[in-house]
Amino acid sequence: MSAVFSNATLCELIRENTYSKTLQNVYQLQPQLNVMEKYWAAWYTYMNNDVLATGLMFFLLHEVMYFTRSLPWFIIDQIPYFRKWKIQPTKIPSAKEQWHCLKSVVLSHFLVEAIPIWTFHPMCEKLGISVQVPFPSLTTMCLEIGLFFFLEDMWHYWAHRLFHYGVFYKYIHKQHHRYAAPFGLSAEYAHPAETMSLGFGTVGMPILYVMYTGKLHLFTLCVWITLRLFQAVDSHSGYDFPWSLNKFLPFWAGAEHHDLHHHYFIGNYASSFRWWDFCLDTEAGPEAKAAREERMKLKAESNAKKNE
Repeated sequence: MSAVFSNATLCELIRENTYSKTLQNVYQLQPQLNVMEKYWAAWYTYMNNDVLATGLMFFLLHEVMYFTRSLPWFIIDQIPYFRKWKIQPTKIPSAKEQWHCLKSVVLSHFLVEAIPIWTFHPMCEKLGISVQVPFPSLTTMCLEIGLFFFLEDMWHYWAHRLFHYGVFYKYIHKQHHRYAAPFGLSAEYAHPAETMSLGFGTVGMPILYVMYTGKLHLFTLCVWITLRLFQAVDSHSGYDFPWSLNKFLPFWAGAEHHDLHHHYFIGNYASSFRWWDFCLDTEAGPEAKAAREERMKLKAESNAKKNE
């Protein structure tokens, strides 16, 4: 029996032997729900098995959103017109590189990420993550997702920075740096240990949040994961357009920020924002290096004058 409705009798009344018929019943008996809530309720009611419904939905959400967002960048790479916005215009990924990356990412999705996804719903029930309709208010979801972006970025910065030290880089993170000029599909091209560790920022932060507050909706989590996937793929796209988000939000990282990390193999460790790298002086690129050297020079001159 699904927990999508607080009334178990209502679930029995709505459920039919096909999804379309179940959806029709939802429209008739629950007209107060919005469109997304109706499709959501029909899915859980029709499946009548919340563990299976959540596992299948999460897996399909991840696959569809990741590859759908990667496809436009693959197409753009084939069109010379867009090269003027390519950050490293002489490094266009070959078909062989794209194919190798695709095989590795798909294998990772099935062998590394699929098992945690399929076991997610029992944990949701224990933590109090709700699947019921109606959804939380738009304001609540926006505030929660904004907090998740902040917390994930903090986790990503420090974990990513750790992966650039010694054995962590040599045996784990080096795989992700195979492509000095990243492309959309390479966002999740990584060692399993890195996938799980950095992935904790995406899933673990909402879990810590609901453990503290006792309130979180699974739909909010779906929206958050979709936005995080889009951000990860876009930051690996290799293109910086005049309309890219970082042109309007100075603190947004974007592709230009992360491309420098891949090009120079150090610095720019954050995922979504720029403030950690700015405040901790770990910005990448020749301009940032020159600025650091200039500050060091001025500091040395100032210390020399004090000692005279």
